[in-house]
Amino acid sequence: MDVPVNAFKRALRDDRKQIGLWTSLCSGLVAEILAPAGYDWIMIDAEHAPNELSSVLEQLRALKGGTATPIVRPAWNDPVLIKRYLDIGVQSLLVPWVQNAAEAARAVAATRYPPAGIRGVALLHRASGFGRIPDYLQRADAEMCVLVQVETREALGQLEAIAAVDGVDGIFIGPSDLSAAMGNLGGNRSPEMQAVFADAATRAARAGKPIGILAPVEEDARRFLEMGYNYMALGSDAGLLRTAAEQLRSRFPSAPRG
Repeated sequence: MDVPVNAFKRALRDDRKQIGLWTSLCSGLVAEILAPAGYDWIMIDAEHAPNELSSVLEQLRALKGGTATPIVRPAWNDPVLIKRYLDIGVQSLLVPWVQNAAEAARAVAATRYPPAGIRGVALLHRASGFGRIPDYLQRADAEMCVLVQVETREALGQLEAIAAVDGVDGIFIGPSDLSAAMGNLGGNRSPEMQAVFADAATRAARAGKPIGILAPVEEDARRFLEMGYNYMALGSDAGLLRTAAEQLRSRFPSAPRG
């Protein structure tokens, strides 16, 4: 056995656009349906979805062998939470609510073994093939991908400093939270926020760091690609299910009552 190659991390490093999808239905069956669908990455959300460690593990198993690199968003920038995800085999994380360089460095440190970081050392866990990967401890750090979420005014102002932290592989704009923080609650698509998103992409490019965003509206997704976003999620499993269900039902009007 060998340490799995992090295809998503390598794609970002090679400047290849990565198209993803959010999954928040906490279902291994849903993940199994999505696995061969052609996406480059699938975000397993444990911040705004009722995912626990066991359901994340179920989805990791379901995604194995598919086209997409699984990425997990923990509920918080917490090294204890992060340690548990890493031990079940997560290699890519989207860490929410990172406000500055110190908090970004904290997220990175949680994914690295000492002396580079503070990840606890265990020998028999899923990530190491239950001890069957002989050099896991020496090679695991190189395949870790840390994405940090910029979603407040403070974080936006610190974008370059956050991007400069060694071990941060990408910036991610949280469009809804950032819009709310800037006085545009629910106004992600306003011209003012679109200008903010474009400026963030320009600044990240200057800093030499990939930048991503969530874009459930196709028109916005295409615009974000033009702005220079390197990776994006086109929506979510919950959104796809809701939209498809409503569209199907709308094609069969109810019979008149009488």
